[in-house]
Amino acid sequence: MSPEAQAVLQTWSSPTWINIALVLTAIVYVRGWLSIRRLLPALIPFWRLSAFFSGLLSLWIAIGSPLSAFDDASLTAHMVQHLLLMAVAPPLLLLGTPSIPLLRGLPQWIVKGAVGPFLRWNPVKWLGRFLTHPAVCWVAATVALIGWHIPAAFELALRSEAWHEVEHICFLSTSLLFWWPVALPFPSGALWSRWSIPVYLFLATLPGGALGAFLTFCDRVLYPSYAAAPRLFGISPLEDQIIAGALMWVFGTFVYTIPAIVITIRLLSPQYAQSQKHRALGVGRIVA
Repeated sequence: MSPEAQAVLQTWSSPTWINIALVLTAIVYVRGWLSIRRLLPALIPFWRLSAFFSGLLSLWIAIGSPLSAFDDASLTAHMVQHLLLMAVAPPLLLLGTPSIPLLRGLPQWIVKGAVGPFLRWNPVKWLGRFLTHPAVCWVAATVALIGWHIPAAFELALRSEAWHEVEHICFLSTSLLFWWPVALPFPSGALWSRWSIPVYLFLATLPGGALGAFLTFCDRVLYPSYAAAPRLFGISPLEDQIIAGALMWVFGTFVYTIPAIVITIRLLSPQYAQSQKHRALGVGRIVA
C-alpha cells in the first residue's frame, strides 16, 4: 500500500452510531424472523434472511468501513460507495421483506402504542401509496442520481461532512423507493402490471448510462477536489474519473438488466399465479 493510501486510512475512524444502528436493526429483524418462522416456516425463507443481512453488510461497507476514508481522494472509490448505496444494498434489503420481520421483532408495546397507529394513520397511508408509485420512484431516484453528480452539488458534499451525509441519505432513500416496485416487498401489492417492470428497469439504465458515459469520455476532470487529490493508486485524476464512469456505466447496466430478465422468466412461469395466492393467504395470517 502506498504511503498516500496509508495516510488516508489513518484519518478513518469507525462510525460508532452507524455500527450500533446496523447491529440493532439486525437483532430486531432476526427476532421477528424467528417469530414468523414459528407460525409459517415457508413464508419468509432463509434466503430472504441472507439477502437482508447481505444488504446490511453492503450498507456497512459503503458508509461504515474504511472504504469511506477514500471517497474524498478517489472518484472510483466514491463511485463504488454510491453504487453500493443505490444498486446493491437497497434491493437486497427489500428482498428480505423487512416490514413484517421488523414489526414482529420490535417490542409489542412499541408497535401497538406508536408504530402501528402511525402506520394506520390515513395521511401516512396516502403518503406511502404516493411514494411507492413506480413513476414517483423512478423520478425520485433519477433526480437524486443526476442532481448530486452536478459538479457544484458534488463538490459541496466533498467539502461538508453534513452535506455528504445528506447525499448518502438521498441516494439510499430514493434507491429504496426505486427498487420497491421491483422487489415488491411482502406484503405490498403491485400498483402497475408486473409486465411493466422490465421496461421500468430498462428506462433506469438510461440516466446512469448517460452519466457514466459522460464521465468516461470527458476530456477534463469535472470535480476540482479530485484534481488536487494525491495519486493513491498510481493513476491520474482523469484516469480515475474514466474508471469511475465506466464502473457506473457497465455495472449499472448489468444491475438493472439481470432483474429484468429474472422477472420476465418468472412471469412466464406457470407457478407465478400459485405463488401470488400463497402470498395473499400469508398476509392475512401474519397480520392477524
